[in-house]
Amino acid sequence: MCDSKALHLKFVGMDSWERPVYKDDGGTLWKDVDPRAGMKPNLCTLVNNEFDGEPDIGMKYLEKYRGVTVAFEPERIVW
Repeated sequence: MCDSKALHLKFVGMDSWERPVYKDDGGTLWKDVDPRAGMKPNLCTLVNNEFDGEPDIGMKYLEKYRGVTVAFEPERIVW
């Protein structure tokens, strides 16, 4: 990441529940567990960082990500 206050998430595909999965610059996978249009992203890490892994820890609970702006590339995928 070139900006410490921005987290760049690149869309990598839809999981088996049709939830979008993104990868950050460090290789961590993130799943938007409530990708409804008009709602804020609800991003979670994945168990064992596996593409189809269960959602693990919500970004909002991780101190490291407080105040960080999320930038979706090319865009946030919503239902």
